[in-house]
Amino acid sequence: MSVRQSILDVTDRIAARSRDTRRDYLNRLDAAKEAGVYRSSLSCGNLAHAFAACTPAEKAALAGSKTLNLGIVTSYNDMLSAHQPYQFYPDIIKAAARETGATAQVAGGVPAMCDGVTQGQPGMDLSLFSRDVIAMATAISLSHNMFDAAVYLGICDKIVPGLLIGALSFGHLPAVFVPAGPMPSGMPNDEKSRIRQLYMEGKVGRAELLEAEAKSYHSAGTCTFYGTANSNQMLMEIMGLHLPGASFVNPGTPLRDALTREATRRALSLTAQGNDYTPVGHVIDEKSIVNGLVGLHATGGSTNHTMHLIAIAAAAGLQVTWDDMSDLSDATPLLARVYPNGVADVNHFHAAGGMGFLIQELLESGHLHEDVKTVWGNGLSGYAVEAKLIEDKLTFEASPRQSALPKVLTTVANPFQTSGGLKLLTGNLGRSVIKVSAVKPEHRVIEAPARVFHGQEGLQAAFKAGELNGDMIAVVRFSGPRAIGMPELHKLTPALGVLQDRGFKVALLTDGRMSGASGKVPAAIHMTPEAVDGGPISKLRDGDMIRLDANAGTLTFLGDERELLSRTPATEDLRPQHFGMGRELFAGFRSLVGVADRGASVFQ
Repeated sequence: MSVRQSILDVTDRIAARSRDTRRDYLNRLDAAKEAGVYRSSLSCGNLAHAFAACTPAEKAALAGSKTLNLGIVTSYNDMLSAHQPYQFYPDIIKAAARETGATAQVAGGVPAMCDGVTQGQPGMDLSLFSRDVIAMATAISLSHNMFDAAVYLGICDKIVPGLLIGALSFGHLPAVFVPAGPMPSGMPNDEKSRIRQLYMEGKVGRAELLEAEAKSYHSAGTCTFYGTANSNQMLMEIMGLHLPGASFVNPGTPLRDALTREATRRALSLTAQGNDYTPVGHVIDEKSIVNGLVGLHATGGSTNHTMHLIAIAAAAGLQVTWDDMSDLSDATPLLARVYPNGVADVNHFHAAGGMGFLIQELLESGHLHEDVKTVWGNGLSGYAVEAKLIEDKLTFEASPRQSALPKVLTTVANPFQTSGGLKLLTGNLGRSVIKVSAVKPEHRVIEAPARVFHGQEGLQAAFKAGELNGDMIAVVRFSGPRAIGMPELHKLTPALGVLQDRGFKVALLTDGRMSGASGKVPAAIHMTPEAVDGGPISKLRDGDMIRLDANAGTLTFLGDERELLSRTPATEDLRPQHFGMGRELFAGFRSLVGVADRGASVFQ
């Protein structure tokens, strides 16, 4: 089926808007490709350093110019459950490379922090900035010019976007992203959230809360809810950077290892020395970006990608806006119900038919571009499959025509809602985004007085003191990227959820972020301009009436607008939040970072 006009319109305007910047990017890519990766052109000292720790056979191979050498960029550490399985991947990759007559080296490691550990803690102020640090670390890893292609080992929140931004700075090299998969299902996510709310109300103690959390996050693999980490995996597959069906296979399984070996072989088959040259800078274009956005909307994915995808696109010379995202959301049906958008987890989504079924549905309905380059070949239809291991052989079978769990994964003909999971909000307070897929229809329009806090700690203190006992739109400001690094404010969710369950009309308005797990309480986030820049959010006062209408896509101060704008902006001494836990090292980032609707990046 041909692509729907509404999808084509957004794609065409991205291409037109990006004509000059994309041309410049592709010219740089072509120049890098022409310069090539010819190790024999390195000085003897350069090359000796590069293979000093290799085996004699590897040294002999790398001394010439024809043997392919695969770079491995890894985010392994054994504190992140999602990344712990990567400990053994380099050995698997090196063995698979040797079987093809190639070599492989760990080019470098990138930092990988866990947002789950740092939620509500000072370290969270570094989380968003870590994306751009990872991008730079990726570039450093590849800067030795020893590699014909690269594989990237990463899963979680800022790590995959950072790896991809870095990979695109070496856009002439083929790139395959290799996931590790989700942990098996533990305590249901909705039960975990219920206990969190009970803890906030003082009805259970720390021991009970810790027991619930440990039952939810219980083994190696990604967290099972549909937050940023699992949204990353969906994106890498629907944008053609994973192998088909690779995203949600559990770690430590024979199928997982078989997919990793095949990813190695595939990366080596795509180099400039072969007949199927597929550099990552050609895989990521306006069509693949639109495909990623459609997938994000169709699955109710993470709000963090309203910034990450803009930054990724910019790294490939493409200019994407929140308006593009909003128009695609209006044109895309919601097909998945995975927590926090439902009670199922990603293992249930995968069992229902997973990515193959989702891509098949969206292709056949004209919501995706089929004519794209991928690491699996030309055309996205090659991803409408399931990966299986049959008699120890990796095979790819056509995706089932029916969902095994229609309450988790449905069809375009019978969607959970006719529009996507994310929405742009505009009005006299600026621009923000909201995740509506987890918000019940009766909570999508809130008109209530403002209750203003300078940081999340103030709101939590007011809740514990019993001061929040009526309708309100909680305004949490001075949490933006330039203020303190734009931490996620997910620790506010239990308190706001309790107030909503008590029957109050409750919403959140902030220049900070919520996590990919933001749920049932409507939250207008990423407010731009932020408070530290004197945006209208800095002029709000307690009692100001605000209307949040997620259906209409508006966020409005209901009083005298001229009087609001004439107010002196509030200020806050943020110096205490600029020091400690390494935050003093990121002063340059806070001064350079761009606004949220341009990706909140230090590179723009």
